[in-house]
Amino acid sequence: MSAVRPVPVETTVSEEELLATGTSLASAPAEEVLAWAEHRFGARAVIATSFGPEDMVLVDMSRRHARSLRLLTLDTGRLPPETYELMEVVRNRYGVTVETFFPDHERLEALQSEHGHFSFRKSVDARKECCAIRKVEPLRRALAGRLAWVTGLRRDQSSNRADVSVLSVDREHGGLLKLSPLASWTARDVWNYLREHGVPYNPLHDRGYLSIGCAPCTRAVKPFEDERAGRWWWESAEHNECGIHARR
Repeated sequence: MSAVRPVPVETTVSEEELLATGTSLASAPAEEVLAWAEHRFGARAVIATSFGPEDMVLVDMSRRHARSLRLLTLDTGRLPPETYELMEVVRNRYGVTVETFFPDHERLEALQSEHGHFSFRKSVDARKECCAIRKVEPLRRALAGRLAWVTGLRRDQSSNRADVSVLSVDREHGGLLKLSPLASWTARDVWNYLREHGVPYNPLHDRGYLSIGCAPCTRAVKPFEDERAGRWWWESAEHNECGIHARR
């Protein structure tokens, strides 16, 4: 595990404990990682979900093994209807509250008034500006006051995520802990879990959409393409992130 900065005193997790825990959790089952987060932080640990297949695994798994973990999501205002429908399925099936965070309306109104509804197509910088308003800033608000957040990142999703750790310090969000229990899972592992446990998922996946974000920025993936190739497909692969999982 690479060197990390000390986490905030509020977490009561020392650097020594962080390193030791990171080692023990690196090869632990995902259920154990979630249970550790619940035991250590309770309701101040949150699962950030966009309702993709990995996130649905975590939602289902947390209801079985770590029920006090909270769920949050970002509503960018441009999600496919199928994603909203899945949100309601999750609320009804699992009886959970999904804390929902929206973009700042003044910034969003200014962006669209000045640059149009499809400014993200003009350049990488313009697309990142749109993502910053619709995703990055709302996530900062969503994580304020939390001690840890759980993500569905996997190492084999793309080259940008090849070195994802199960446990790390998230410097971009004030030093809280970031957990990726499915880091070592493959796409096959994810879908085997969903089918074995009858977990609901976005029907767009059955139409070739392997990674789903905002509707204008998502397309079905062609055979043999990377599973994130349908996200911002007009850009080169090294730019294929929205900024939520930015790394320095």
